[in-house]
Amino acid sequence: MGAAHLRDADFLMAKKDKGSDAPADEPSLDLKGAPKHIVVGAPKLESQSKIHTAYRVLARKYRPLTFEDGFIGQQAMKRTLENAFAAGRIAHAFMLTGVRGVGKTTTARIIAKALNCVGPDGKRTEPTVKPCGACEPCRSITESRCVDVFEMDAASRTGIDDIREIVEGVRYAPADVRFKVYIIDEVHMLSKQAFNGLLKTLEEPPPHVKFIFATTEIRKVPITVLSRCQRFDLKRVPVEELAAHLAFVCKSEEQPANDAALALIARAAEGSARDALSLLDQAFAHAGGATIEEEAVRSMLGLADRGRGLELFAMLMRGAIGDALGEFRAQYDSGADPLAVLQDLAQICHEVTRTKVVGGASAAGATAEEAKRLAALAEKLTVPQLARTWQLMLKALAEVQTAPDAAAATEMALIRVAYAAELPPTDQLVKSAGSGAPVPSSSARGGSSSAPPPSPPPLRMSGQSGTATARSEPTMSVAPPVAQSAPRVILQSFADVIALARENREVRLVYALEHWVHLVRFERARIELRLDPASPPALPGELSDKLAKWTGERWVVSVSSAPGEATIAQQQEAHDQARRASAAQDPLLKAAMAAFPGAKIVAVRDRDAFDVEGGVDGGEAS
Repeated sequence: MGAAHLRDADFLMAKKDKGSDAPADEPSLDLKGAPKHIVVGAPKLESQSKIHTAYRVLARKYRPLTFEDGFIGQQAMKRTLENAFAAGRIAHAFMLTGVRGVGKTTTARIIAKALNCVGPDGKRTEPTVKPCGACEPCRSITESRCVDVFEMDAASRTGIDDIREIVEGVRYAPADVRFKVYIIDEVHMLSKQAFNGLLKTLEEPPPHVKFIFATTEIRKVPITVLSRCQRFDLKRVPVEELAAHLAFVCKSEEQPANDAALALIARAAEGSARDALSLLDQAFAHAGGATIEEEAVRSMLGLADRGRGLELFAMLMRGAIGDALGEFRAQYDSGADPLAVLQDLAQICHEVTRTKVVGGASAAGATAEEAKRLAALAEKLTVPQLARTWQLMLKALAEVQTAPDAAAATEMALIRVAYAAELPPTDQLVKSAGSGAPVPSSSARGGSSSAPPPSPPPLRMSGQSGTATARSEPTMSVAPPVAQSAPRVILQSFADVIALARENREVRLVYALEHWVHLVRFERARIELRLDPASPPALPGELSDKLAKWTGERWVVSVSSAPGEATIAQQQEAHDQARRASAAQDPLLKAAMAAFPGAKIVAVRDRDAFDVEGGVDGGEAS
């Protein structure tokens, strides 16, 4: 036993022995109004005052106690609840869903107080959407000591036994307040049996019971539970509203802060009020009592400067790869996270595209200077360029998250984006490839330009042999390609189509064409067919795309209800059966079959199909 415990024990024993004759200098214990959890007779330690005055984080200190007390971003839900309480149309179960930190648990506690508030004078008999916060029910719910308001974390209590306790408890009337309220957080974590055990009670609960569920994964909640609840989707808090709330907190805490720094924190919070307050708490500690500046917040969060991000995006879009890599390396050396740099570039790409399409609209929280630069970029760039850049950015984000060296992966991604930014639009490439005209180069990086590759010579498919033979035509690499509208591959029959697919190693497509396709009609650039039930529905579209890619012309593949021909596999099977039947009539083969009872003809092959070895040159196999 330590010295502190010995001193405490000696004090209690002395207090017991002295009784009422204790001297006046002994600490007096006033039991009136003492909380129940305080141990009577415990000595007052030196650290006790420090424990009671421990620092509370901003997310808890500024947690709203009512809908009027700093509850931001959920006006639609507040209006619905106000009308429901005013009309007396209060649901028996509520489902609150939304991302983290938007006020789900806070809303649940406010609803619990609204259901049980009796007013400062204790005379209110009906629920109110504006709880007073001063009556005993309001204070007990706020202090989490109300015996009739139960909060359960479904992440740790997921089983049917936990729900059975609730089902058994709803039969009893509340002891101290108007309604029994069950708040189940992260309700999507309940097991299937737990959900099933709750259904009947949730559908027809006693009149004195209310259920409030909160979840971030609404799709994991069974529809049978959702249909029994009144659902509220809590939205992300807008950046402007969140920044204004942070400014209010800074003013209340007497902490000077720059508006740009607060806007940066609000954007980094992604619509979560709790995340924003947690970041602001960190910024308080980072500033050390000084003014919270934007640069300090960027350094704290590992973000790149917004202006430098716009400059980096502009460098990429004009193809200045060397400058872009130098700017990225400078940001990286300053402490910027490579993933955060790419996320910032992707956001800028989205904002420029939105400005381009909507016409002058900029992202929320953007300054006037940023909006001006976004508009200038939108005026210079085309939608195809921006769409292609967006796809490359998304691919780069996934690569950087799994790459062993995030900085190297980011540099490779920036190089791809810079080279692809000045490529001509896809439709221009297709037209140039179809006409044979050279594709114009948008820029000559490194002072050199390369001529477009010559078009491949056309191929002609032989319908009889089913193999592809190339026509030999003289070409000159220095001369521009001759414009021609003829396709690169000429198909004369459906067998040519299968042969072309086999040549391109499309094994799955070859199998589908041979076993599931009944040919109805075959024409130049048009195929009409009937599909077997086992065929995938997307086969005609896939065949059309492949033929257009292989032949250089557009093919129309349509599905018909006509019976059509037998499949290639059926035709081959019929041919093999006919050959086996013909071979079975051969006298020599009949004698062999009689000599070997039970023998069967498996296959019939031509002698030319065998590779004869060891015979006389020029002779035949007998």
